[in-house]
Amino acid sequence: MRALLDAVRAACSPRDWSRGVELARAGAVAGVRRDRDEVVLRVAVKGAGKSPTVALYPDDAEWSCDCDEAGECCFHVAAAAIALQRAVEAGEAMPRGSERAGRVGYRFRRAEGGLELVRVRVSEGTGPESKESPLGHSLVAITSGKVEGPGIVATAADLEVEGALGIYKRGPLAPVITRKLLPALAGCEDITLDGKKITAGAEPAGYHGRVAAFEGGKGFRLYIVRDPAITEVFAASGVVLCGDVLRCFDNGGIGPKEAAELRAGLQFPPERAGELVAEAIPALRARVKGFKEKTDRLPVLSDARPRVVFEVGRAGTGMSVLPVLVYGTPEAARVEAGRLVIHGREVPRRDALAEASLVRRLGELGLQFGRTTSAVGPLAVGLAEALRGFEGGEVVGEAHREFVRKGPLAARMVAGEGGRLGIAFETGSSGHVSHADARRVLEAWQAGATEVVLDDGGVAPLPVDWLSRFGSEVALLLAAREQGGEPAAWARPALAELCRALDYPPPPELAGLAALIEGFEAIPESRLPADLQVDLRPYQRRGVDWLAFLREAGLGALLADDMGLGKTLQALCAVRGRTLVVAPTSVLHNWAAEAEKFRPGLRVSVYHGPKRRLDPQADLTLTSYALLRLDAEALAGERWDAVILDEAQAIKNPESQVARAAFGLQAGWRLAMTGTPVENRLDELWSQIHFINPGLLGGRADFQERFGRPIGDGDQAAARALRRRIAPFVLRRRKQEVARELPPRTEVVLRCTLDARERAVYDAVRAATHEEVVAQLQAGGGVLAALEALLRLRQAACHAALVPGQSAARSSKLELLLETLTEAIAEGHKALVFSQWTSLLDLCEPGLQAAGLLFCRLDGSTRDRAGVVARFQDPAGPPVMLISLKAGGTGLNLTAADHVFLLDPWWNPAVEDQAADRAHRIGQERPVIVHRLVAEDTVEERILALQARKRAIAEAALEDAAGAAAITRSDLLALLE
Repeated sequence: MRALLDAVRAACSPRDWSRGVELARAGAVAGVRRDRDEVVLRVAVKGAGKSPTVALYPDDAEWSCDCDEAGECCFHVAAAAIALQRAVEAGEAMPRGSERAGRVGYRFRRAEGGLELVRVRVSEGTGPESKESPLGHSLVAITSGKVEGPGIVATAADLEVEGALGIYKRGPLAPVITRKLLPALAGCEDITLDGKKITAGAEPAGYHGRVAAFEGGKGFRLYIVRDPAITEVFAASGVVLCGDVLRCFDNGGIGPKEAAELRAGLQFPPERAGELVAEAIPALRARVKGFKEKTDRLPVLSDARPRVVFEVGRAGTGMSVLPVLVYGTPEAARVEAGRLVIHGREVPRRDALAEASLVRRLGELGLQFGRTTSAVGPLAVGLAEALRGFEGGEVVGEAHREFVRKGPLAARMVAGEGGRLGIAFETGSSGHVSHADARRVLEAWQAGATEVVLDDGGVAPLPVDWLSRFGSEVALLLAAREQGGEPAAWARPALAELCRALDYPPPPELAGLAALIEGFEAIPESRLPADLQVDLRPYQRRGVDWLAFLREAGLGALLADDMGLGKTLQALCAVRGRTLVVAPTSVLHNWAAEAEKFRPGLRVSVYHGPKRRLDPQADLTLTSYALLRLDAEALAGERWDAVILDEAQAIKNPESQVARAAFGLQAGWRLAMTGTPVENRLDELWSQIHFINPGLLGGRADFQERFGRPIGDGDQAAARALRRRIAPFVLRRRKQEVARELPPRTEVVLRCTLDARERAVYDAVRAATHEEVVAQLQAGGGVLAALEALLRLRQAACHAALVPGQSAARSSKLELLLETLTEAIAEGHKALVFSQWTSLLDLCEPGLQAAGLLFCRLDGSTRDRAGVVARFQDPAGPPVMLISLKAGGTGLNLTAADHVFLLDPWWNPAVEDQAADRAHRIGQERPVIVHRLVAEDTVEERILALQARKRAIAEAALEDAAGAAAITRSDLLALLE
């Protein structure tokens, strides 16, 4: 002991040694146990929650302490070594400790089928007998000094027990407590049961498994028994006594009903011995604490690996496959309905991981064990290939050998009965040619497949590239053949192209259409009208040739040249016979004037006004869309040689009355003209194409499925297919491509900042509706409310006085307009100022007047439109024209202006382009600047971004663009959020 004490003193700091001396003198050290080589003691420290346990090894002069103190030797070790030395000198084996250094004892007693527990404070006291008293407070409260009374030595195990007990006070212990309590008590020393010293075991007791054989080879019995070491059961507390060790009872998840069955025993006849050995016994072993086999007649386990056997056969024109899970080669057992069926005494050991891997690999093929699956065509061929390449699998049967993949199909034009054209698809070489039905090929391609079933049962890759070019033409051919007739007139160019692609001499009735598919330059020159009073520009001449060619072939046309390139003149050159022209009311006078100027030989009749009547002798009958709708029956009752729709976007909604009236007109030739064939949705293009060539784009639902939705999602292939379908019938040329003499057009954005009052009005409008409107849109409704909110925000961005209930003497945007206008006019320019609101134009006028700027105005209320235009076009006329978008978007030639101001951005860029093109058109000699006035940090900035997206709509169908989207609910959300 002296060597140990010296070593401790040398390792301790002076401060820790002094504290150790104080604790030893105070009787804070109590012995726990003493073995030959080890002495275990506890040190009670006032205010500490836990009493550290110190182990001393006198023979080795070593020690350990379970406290959290850093350093080589703590004051607990010093106190323990000093107290032990004094006890030894006093003739005692270990120090007893003082009254305040009592320890915790645990007193169990039997109660109502369970156990009760009382914790006591045990102190050695001054006499020979120890003293016990129940703990009235928690160990934490006692050791921290929060309650008065004698102290106590609390070990880490004691504190763990207290945590396990929770709020338990008295009464039988519940299993939920004992499951935590007994493992904690395993670290405690002083435990009794009804006064008898016991210990607690951390490891639970449980059931043991047994398997025995019946006499006479009648099978086997699998059963459970309670752990033989158990001497007493305290069921209410979930505790058992194994000799003098208290343990929890773990039933291994075996409930009362199952336990009763297993105690009685499960019987396995000889034919189920494999199931017993391979499954039942391993499953029970995993749940019980011990297992014994009381027989030597059990089948022998083997390590045979699981594998797959594919039993294949024919199922009509397809193949059937039944996957079976087996063990061994040759087969020793197979799994049926989850059970192992063995074929002898050898029982494979089931490998759950390997089986799961096979199940997963089968799932990748769309197969399941024990379930027959049938496949036809490409699926059958692909499945047969997969079976042949399945690692660890065996194919039983020959059916899979019949399903093979052959070489790519090639298309060939053939002449059918009555000289009708047909199409054949075939693969292979001479003597081994396989065919595929053309309808089946087309249906497979339209469904997105890459292969098709051949007539002889195999499959072959589809000629996808060829079909992407000519699949639509094949559909036309098949549709005509199924109806027993010839394709519609508009289908003939496509069929002529198909004949050329397949090196098949086209029939005479198709040969003349080669120009439409060989390129624009191949169209023959037409004879111009004898009364034509103008020299056509080269591009206009080619346009007239194209129109005349389609007219003679009985094919409708969509002339979609940019605004200002002379679509009216080209149409006047192509008309022949009695022609009906439908145009906006605002441009009827323009048609009459141009007809008189360029084709004076035409007899023109304007079908308009309350006394209107049709002139059967007129060459050119002009009417408006409003009258087409009102007099649909009368106009449809006439047989016209040609019908022309000017600004054909008027029929963009195919459900509208005016569109239906246009569809009902009878004409030998149909021409639609518009500079903006698509403004918002591809449906608009469908409506115009349906007018000129009904059926060319199929029904609306089919059009949406094949073109509208895919193009909206950015499908370039769909956009190319649509352009190819309509290309022979649509002519669209840009100004920069054909009218190179036009001066450049520049677009600039003029940004203004709202002042404090304007910002307050704008923010108030936004706050009043934003949250509710956005919520309604996100829920699927509220479109009208959203449009109303958007209108108010746009008005507030332009001029606070436009907002109902508000007034304002100034506008940051109008001040910017006047500043820019004054500078432009001072430099000798003229300007057009556009707004969709006449009320905003009203607010412009006082500023122009105050600045001394002369102006004229054109809106829906203007009677003498021609006079206002003439006045502005006059070099001596006013330098500014105020125009409403609706009144000035079409039918005006205002080339005197070279500056265009758009006061309120509109999300449809086509409308703004129409306005700007009033100045940037044939006859303009100066560069044109288009100014868009935008209020910063308002919805107008988001409208500019939306315009950029919407310009892609027309390009997707008519140019080389990838896709587009219409005005959608998400657009509204993007503008409002």
